[in-house]
Amino acid sequence: MINQFKPTWMIPAIYNITATQLREKGIKAVFADLDNTLIAWDNPDGTPELKKWMHGLQDAGIPLVVVSNNSEKRIAKALTALGLPFVSRALKPLPFGIQKARHNLGLRKNEVIMVGDQYITDMWAAHTAGVQSVLVKPLVKTDAWNTRINRFFERFIKVQLAHRYPEKHFQEELK
Repeated sequence: MINQFKPTWMIPAIYNITATQLREKGIKAVFADLDNTLIAWDNPDGTPELKKWMHGLQDAGIPLVVVSNNSEKRIAKALTALGLPFVSRALKPLPFGIQKARHNLGLRKNEVIMVGDQYITDMWAAHTAGVQSVLVKPLVKTDAWNTRINRFFERFIKVQLAHRYPEKHFQEELK
């Protein structure tokens, strides 16, 4: 049961993932959670670092698609300045949002990764969809009220994963 939460990689921030690393792994698209993965949940503008990272992916021809449980209205508002495609109401941890994004791009499971900051939604959804995953640290220490519930349960998941996979820890890049 605990295996469904195990990320393929653990990276401190999404910005640490480079187009070169993605190409080496055969990854042709990045799917990312929105809140506390791409942008702070309470600050939709994004950082200069995020914009630089996005341009690097774009220059390499690697699409970035937001896969979020948020409403279309919330995501569209948050992404106005970033202009990214998205799948709203993804129903993570179910695989539907990831599958929809993958099918829209015409890619196979091994050609995409799901990046997120939560075990219960993002990592579980990636596992359920059969795609590789990257767990990142949340951008800010606070969460929206509904995410706080998941964070409570994630404490137990982290302990179990650390016990079962002691070699699994945050690294600076995809290895």
